[in-house]
Amino acid sequence: MYFEQFYLGCLAHASYLLASEGEAVVVDPQRDVDLYLKAADEHRFTIRHVFETHLHADFVSGHKELAARTGAQIYMGAQAAAKFPHIPVRDGFQLKFGKASIRVLETPGHTLESICLVITDEEKPAAPWAVLTGDTLFIGDVGRPDLSPRHTPAELAGMLYDSLHQKLLALPDHVLVYPAHGAGSLCGKNMRAERSSTIGTERLTNYALQFPSKQEFVAALTSNLPARPAYFAKDAELNRAGASALSELEALRPISPAELKSMLDQGEIALDVRPADDFASGHVPGSVNIGLSGQFASWAAALLGLDSHPVLIAASEDQLQEARIRLARVGIEALDGYLAGGLSAWKDAGFVISTISQMTVRELQSQLQSNGLQVLDVRRAAEWEAGHVENAVWWPLDNFRVSPPEIDHNAAIAVHCKGGYRSMIACSFLERAGFRMIVNVIGGFDAWQQENLPVAHIVVA
Repeated sequence: MYFEQFYLGCLAHASYLLASEGEAVVVDPQRDVDLYLKAADEHRFTIRHVFETHLHADFVSGHKELAARTGAQIYMGAQAAAKFPHIPVRDGFQLKFGKASIRVLETPGHTLESICLVITDEEKPAAPWAVLTGDTLFIGDVGRPDLSPRHTPAELAGMLYDSLHQKLLALPDHVLVYPAHGAGSLCGKNMRAERSSTIGTERLTNYALQFPSKQEFVAALTSNLPARPAYFAKDAELNRAGASALSELEALRPISPAELKSMLDQGEIALDVRPADDFASGHVPGSVNIGLSGQFASWAAALLGLDSHPVLIAASEDQLQEARIRLARVGIEALDGYLAGGLSAWKDAGFVISTISQMTVRELQSQLQSNGLQVLDVRRAAEWEAGHVENAVWWPLDNFRVSPPEIDHNAAIAVHCKGGYRSMIACSFLERAGFRMIVNVIGGFDAWQQENLPVAHIVVA
């Protein structure tokens, strides 16, 4: 059997292509499906089946387009209530392709319709060979239980416990585990960096599988959940209906500097996708920076929302196209256009350029001791609780979707995150909100710790 994992780092998303005797199956495809078609063509496979392990909430799936372009059949958990042609599958459903087969396990908990796919290959001595676990079981973690509008997190966590212990942990220890996400995804909170594991390894090392009782498991899983982005529910509904083909997206419209200035004056959003250092050196006043170098699409969806229609600002055509496809992967499609000529055109038009100051962690420490500079930490709760700069204000970047922190607009603020990516996003939102004395901390808290500077911790009574 042929088996390939496709890993999309910017979304921490894993999808799969399996094939035997020329017949191929794709599992949890990303929005842009050409990579599966290319792989199938290279190996002379015919894609006949597409499985979704659940209604993904953090990205838009390409299952509908892939089926349309190949004639493949789509399979989903029976509780998904999908609105496109598909085969609803339940426990025990089996699909044979060539000398391999897939057996479905219904594993509700992360979502009601979640399924896992047990893979058997006649050409391998051990059976079953692997299990594709979707968002039910991750490497070092399990799926978050708070994505249902009809069930409480505690109810879902109870279902997840049963799915894990009655279904997945009933598999032999040698069975390989391939999840739909890796470290960095918001679908869990404690994932390891590895891209695969085994049932035996997870049985021994996965923190969520160590609780001696269902009650303790539910309590642990429902506490300290990472913030759930508002766009998750919308992406799940997009996937329930099936997204349109990327080829149907309208071409980006070029926008002149004068038109962009008028749009910004009316409250429209300009999204600068250049690296943080480039943005700090010069940018369109009021624009927000979410660089392509990090989890660009996830932060754009979380902070701007799927209904946003920003004007893109980029340094090249390649950056524009990359931004366009990555935004479409999470469901941001109706862009207003792009700044023709980029920042150079803005300058040439005689418009003002804004900058954001930056400082090292040593400079930050020096200024804290001398002039009372306010530190703003925009990391997530678990990061903050593990250690932070003493007397810092904590306001996670996720909260910027609702409002900026309640800090004096005229105060001098040094903003930091873990490594510098999120802090520049925060700086741009603060500037847009009217803060004027903003400094980005280069290297973030990682650099602070590397310099052995003092760290404060949360004291638990």
